[in-house]
Amino acid sequence: MPRPTAAQLAYGSCTVIFSTLAMLLLSQTSSGVGIAVIAVAALALGLLVAMTAPTPKSRLIAVRQPAVQEAEQAEAPVPASIAARASEPVHERAAS
Repeated sequence: MPRPTAAQLAYGSCTVIFSTLAMLLLSQTSSGVGIAVIAVAALALGLLVAMTAPTPKSRLIAVRQPAVQEAEQAEAPVPASIAARASEPVHERAAS
């Protein structure tokens, strides 16, 4: 599951705060049970808003473009000089 963005956290937090205040003012409840029900409802509403907030699409496009370029390069014919060198062992350190 991807991590929530700053915008999603802000939308969810603002929703919880404002919906709690609005429901408390409109219901005019003073009992502990009523306040607890309103708090739980506001948290659920804030979670719903945070999860349905749009995510940035540019991040997904940037990840997919190199994969497409690699696939196109893999389909390109390999020159004979490179193919001959490919059989030699590689003496490089692996990236860690």
